Amino acid sequence: MDIDVLGALDVRENGVSITPTAPKPRQLLALLALHADRVVPVGSLVEELWSGRPPRSARTTLQTYVLQLRELIAAALAHRAARHPGAGPGPRTAKDVLLTLPGGYVLSSGGGPSDLRDFERLAGTGYRAMDAGDFAAASRTLGTALDLWSGPAFADVQCGTRLATEARRLEESRLCALHQRIEADLRLGRHREVLAELTVLTSHYRTHENLHAQFMIALHRSGRRGEALNAYTHLRTTLGRDLGLEPSAQLRRLQHLILTAEPETGPARAARAVHHPNAGPRTGSR
Repeated sequence: MDIDVLGALDVRENGVSITPTAPKPRQLLALLALHADRVVPVGSLVEELWSGRPPRSARTTLQTYVLQLRELIAAALAHRAARHPGAGPGPRTAKDVLLTLPGGYVLSSGGGPSDLRDFERLAGTGYRAMDAGDFAAASRTLGTALDLWSGPAFADVQCGTRLATEARRLEESRLCALHQRIEADLRLGRHREVLAELTVLTSHYRTHENLHAQFMIALHRSGRRGEALNAYTHLRTTLGRDLGLEPSAQLRRLQHLILTAEPETGPARAARAVHHPNAGPRTGSR
C-alpha cells in the first residue's frame, strides 16, 4: 500500500486508488492512513467524524463507512488478480488490509511506502547532519524531505478536531525542516539563493522570528543592510500590533549586529545570535 498525506490524500493498494470521494469515508481513511499499522480506537474515529456531537447511529454509520472502504480495497485487490491471473489468489483480503480489532480498526500498509514516514526519516537524518556540521548533506537531505510535500497535509480532506490538530502538528514539522534547510544554505554562503524564498515566507509567516532573522541575515550578506533593518522594523511593528509583543532578545541582538557590523564580518556573528532554542515563531501565519 502507498500512503500520501502530505498534500492531497492518496492511498493506493497495488497501484489502484482506494481513496473515496465522499467526505466522511475520505475523512475516516485519512485518520486511519495517518496512523497506519496502529489501532485507531472507535472513539477517536467517532470524535473525528462528528466533532463531539455524534448521532445515535454513529457506530453503525462508522461500520458502514468501513464496509465502503473495504469494497474499494477489494476492488483494488481484484484488479491485481485480473492483471496477474497466473499468480493465484492474493495473499491479502480486504479484511486483512482494514482490520477490525478489539476497540478499533487498523489500516495495514503491508510495508508499503508512506510520504509521512519518509519525511520524518529524512528530516531526522538532516537534523543529525546539521548537528554534525555537515551543512551540505543537511541542505540536500532536508530539501529532499520537503519535496515530499505537495501542499498542506490533508489538503482535500474535510478535517475534524483530530485531523485538524494533526495537520497543525505536521505543518510545524514542515516549518522546522524548512528553517533548518535554509539555515544550512546560509551556512554554505547561499544567501542570495534563499532571498526570494524568504521574501515569500516572511510575507506569509508574518510573526515567525526565525524566518525573519534568516531574511535579515540573507539581506545583510547581500549588501542590503538597509532592507535588513527595515525587515526588523516591519516585524517589530507586526508583533506589537498583532500580539502586543516586542522582538526577542536574540532578534534585537541581531539588529544591533547588523547596525554595527560590516557585511563581510557581521553575518556569521549575527547568525550565531539567533541560534537559540527559544528563538522560534511567536505564532503561525497572520
